[in-house]
Amino acid sequence: MEIILAVVIALVVAVAVTSGLVISGRKKKQLPPAEPPSATPTITAPPAEPHVGEEAEAPREEPRRTIEEVGLPAAEAEAPVVEEPLAEAAPEIEVPEPTAGRLVRLRARLARSQNSLGKGLLTLLSREHLDEDTWEEIEETLLTADVGVAPTTELVDRLRERVKVLGTRTPEELRTLLREELVALVGTDFDRSVKTESDPGTPGVVMVVGVNGTGKTTTTGKLARVLVADGKSVVLGAADTFRAAAADQLQTWGERVGARTVRGPEGGDPASIAYDAVKEGIAENADVVLIDTAGRLHTKTGLMDELGKVKRVVEKHGPLDEVLLVLDATTGQNGLIQARVFAEVVDITGIVLTKLDGTAKGGIVVAVQRELGVPVKLIGLGEGPDDLAPFEAGAFVDALIGD
Repeated sequence: MEIILAVVIALVVAVAVTSGLVISGRKKKQLPPAEPPSATPTITAPPAEPHVGEEAEAPREEPRRTIEEVGLPAAEAEAPVVEEPLAEAAPEIEVPEPTAGRLVRLRARLARSQNSLGKGLLTLLSREHLDEDTWEEIEETLLTADVGVAPTTELVDRLRERVKVLGTRTPEELRTLLREELVALVGTDFDRSVKTESDPGTPGVVMVVGVNGTGKTTTTGKLARVLVADGKSVVLGAADTFRAAAADQLQTWGERVGARTVRGPEGGDPASIAYDAVKEGIAENADVVLIDTAGRLHTKTGLMDELGKVKRVVEKHGPLDEVLLVLDATTGQNGLIQARVFAEVVDITGIVLTKLDGTAKGGIVVAVQRELGVPVKLIGLGEGPDDLAPFEAGAFVDALIGD
């Protein structure tokens, strides 16, 4: 029994040894022979991007240099950049239109206000029967056109008398009659020239006054163009130091016609600037000095007193030749209130009516002259630089009543 057990154990051991040898041999056949280690590792380049045409060639191997082998270019000294100041181009000097006959050339603009006065009167006077109702309508037309009560009464009385004497009333006769009476009402005996002549060696001094919004600074600039067109040299004084950009605006007007502007700091003393402007005008032997003053509210006594101070300081150089009051023609009777207050502070010698085209009533010319006893010397008929015209009674009435 023991012999059989030993034989079985021997067989089991033999089978186990034989199985191990077989498995070991199979493992040795599957493993590839190991290569000897290389001295330098091999780096495989990434696949090249696809190209088209000539660029489709395989990239050629070129020698490459390390950053240490690449030489840097020598640093060159950069020349400093000098910025040359831009030379400001001198403003082109404009040649204003001549003033002679300017109102006639601007007649179409003035005629815009004729319907309420000239044509309205002609229509009423052309009625077959001029009864009391018709004459009341004529009075109403004149009052609506801002002629004023006293001038209206005077004109109606004269028209009634002349129509009664005339008898027949053809359109041409009526037009002639109305023209004569309106010209007489506007006045032909006024001296409407702007006074710019002064003592020898002293320029004529013109001061421009008025409330805010009447176009005073613009009128001063346009007046400079009128004087330059008449062959005079002009110096402008920007004494309106309270309104922002007023001095800049006036200087721009002056540069267009070659007139120098004397100005000071914003909020400065207007009287001192006016004084310096006249002083510069004397030094430059200028013909005229135009002084633009602040647009003072006529209800503020302190500001009006300051306007009187400007006038007194200017007169230290010599007499003030002209004081022009600028009125907005569209304000109607309110403009007359302004005119009264200004006339109490400074001696107004002439009136400038602006914005007389469009909705303005032509009768304001008559009313303001009657109120102040001084003539309308200039009228503004638009926004253009040469739309300020010397006033002519005949041309004004012709524009009102039409052809």
